[in-house]
Amino acid sequence: MANNDIKHPIESALLDSLSQPTHNRNVERTHTRNVERKFRHCKSAPTDFILPEKNGQIEQPKSLLANFHPSFLHVALALAVYLGVGTVCFAFFRNHIKGTKTNGTLDAVYLCIVTMTTVGYGDLVPNSVPTKLLACAFVFAGMAVVGLVLSKAADYLVEKQEMVLVKALHFHEQVGRMEVLKEIKTNNLRYKLLMVVGLLLLLMIVGTIFLSVVENFEFVDAFYCVCCTITTLGYGDKSFSTVAGRIFAIFWILTSTICVAQFFLYIAELNTEHRQQSLVNWVLKRRMTHIDLEAADLDDDGVVSAPEFIIYKLKEMGKISQEDVALVLREFRDLDVDQTGTLSKSDIKLAQSSPEEN
Repeated sequence: MANNDIKHPIESALLDSLSQPTHNRNVERTHTRNVERKFRHCKSAPTDFILPEKNGQIEQPKSLLANFHPSFLHVALALAVYLGVGTVCFAFFRNHIKGTKTNGTLDAVYLCIVTMTTVGYGDLVPNSVPTKLLACAFVFAGMAVVGLVLSKAADYLVEKQEMVLVKALHFHEQVGRMEVLKEIKTNNLRYKLLMVVGLLLLLMIVGTIFLSVVENFEFVDAFYCVCCTITTLGYGDKSFSTVAGRIFAIFWILTSTICVAQFFLYIAELNTEHRQQSLVNWVLKRRMTHIDLEAADLDDDGVVSAPEFIIYKLKEMGKISQEDVALVLREFRDLDVDQTGTLSKSDIKLAQSSPEEN
């Protein structure tokens, strides 16, 4: 920003947008239409800003979450490969596994789930060199499947259910889709945590009842076994020992342990979000000093412009760093081929064609 010819066009564009009169409804509508049109044509715009088309239907572009969350096909494939290979291996070496056994194939699947979730009851344990090596391999592979695939899939499912939860909370109110999306965006982690807590309580109740009825545990022992299982404590003094119990455990253990992991993840994220918001509030409320003024004056001209003030405040909030600013500014200068301080279609064409010419 040392070059004033570059600085002024950027500042004037920002200041013009900030100084528009709020009472002029026609100007606001025109500005809104321009923003909407830009968001329609911008593939990287968040899905909250995708607006209805002329025919009244909302265009649904490819969600950004697709880049971060595995599809159900990928989740099913990863789980099927892990359980399939694990079941074949442990069933082949079933004579090298000691403990309470029921059915060869069922015990192999059950052992895969107990190993994957790191519950480790001890009711079935490897008893030879090959099975111990298999257990070592499958515990790491299972943790990877749970951490990288199943947990992200669970998070994605929770996000999908947030819309239903918000609508249920505002059942007696006339709330539109945009209001619901805004509510979700504002309290994203809180709603996720609320849903996971509800699901976790349901799983604990179902598990306790099942152990009491099918495995004939006392109520306290059933609840004790549930807590030991979902926290992957796995003392081993209480576990699933019947055929029906192990069939139930294959699905219940996997779901409940992932649910607990998501619960603590959301707690940690909520705490981080709270600390970040506290920092933002502190930055916005504290008074500016002459030291802040000097730090915000990036071009050392004695005054702080709107872009400089915004950048300084964002850096204080921890939203961006000096390295981020330098990288973005470097990209802007690379694209600004004619060095006018603004970007146009001709600049983009020249920037794209320059590597080919070299």
